[in-house]
Amino acid sequence: MQLREILRIKGNLLITTAPDEMVSDGVSIMSEKDIGSLVVMSQGSLVGMLTFREVLQALHKNKGSIQGLRVDAVMVKNPRTIALGVEVDELRSVMLEHHIRYMPVMDGDTLIGVLSFHDVARAMLEEQAFENRMLKGYIKDAPA
Repeated sequence: MQLREILRIKGNLLITTAPDEMVSDGVSIMSEKDIGSLVVMSQGSLVGMLTFREVLQALHKNKGSIQGLRVDAVMVKNPRTIALGVEVDELRSVMLEHHIRYMPVMDGDTLIGVLSFHDVARAMLEEQAFENRMLKGYIKDAPA
C-alpha cells in the first residue's frame, strides 16, 4: 500500500501555523482540532513541525511555561519528509527508526499531507481486514 492511498482515504487537510506565531496559539489549535501536530509554513514552504513533544519539552525547559515562546523557538526545523509514492512499510520503518510520530508527505517540492503513526496503524488494520475477508471468501467458494 502506497502513502497516496492512505492520504486519499484520510484526506489531505493541512492545519498550519507560521514560525512567528506563539506556541500557546499552536497548542490551542491542536487542542481544538484534536490533532497532535501542526505544519509550520513560511512563504509557502514547509519549514518545521510543531508537535506535543516539542511543547512538552518547552514546558519542561521553561519550568512549566510557554508564554511568550514563538513556534520557531521550539519546532523541529526542516523535518524529515517522505515521498508520496513510498510504500507504507518503508514509512513505518522510518518512523520507528527515527522516533517520528508525524511525517510530512511530499510530492516533489509540494507538501501533500501529514501522516501520523495512528493513520498508518489504521490503514494497516483496514488492509489486513480486507485481505482476511477476501481469503475467507476464496476458501468458502473453493471447489470440494
